[in-house]
Amino acid sequence: MLKKIAVVLMMLGIAHFSHTPHLEVTHPSSWGNASVWNHNATLWSILKPGSEFYTSYSYGFNLEFILRKIAHISFFGILAVLIYWNLQEKPGRYVKAGLLLACFAFLDEVHQAFIIGRDGRIVDVFIDSFGGALFLFFLYKTKLKKAQANEYISSVKK
Repeated sequence: MLKKIAVVLMMLGIAHFSHTPHLEVTHPSSWGNASVWNHNATLWSILKPGSEFYTSYSYGFNLEFILRKIAHISFFGILAVLIYWNLQEKPGRYVKAGLLLACFAFLDEVHQAFIIGRDGRIVDVFIDSFGGALFLFFLYKTKLKKAQANEYISSVKK
């Protein structure tokens, strides 16, 4: 039950920050800005070919940009691990966790596109998915090393 609560809380935390306009990682006072929906936006206006959703960033490469991308990778990486832990132990568990994470990342970016002072970008979906894949890879490597260590200990005991 605790694993399910953890994944829901992480998703709500990510959604909260996505819903916060003019968010600046370097200014924690901006983390509580009241949001305003863009009532003129539609799903088609956001996702149609040539829309802002598919363009590059409008802000420059600075400390704020770097911290935002680190936050994307970190938060979505942790979410991927939490999703993984909530899945049944079956083959393809890592892939399923990665796909579920990518779906959430896409929905999160679409959500951001509806908030005035935020922008949703497809490139952020890829960055979020990279973060999830990276953390799942580290989890896999850790589990593999642990299994090898246990196998070695078992062979020494015989």
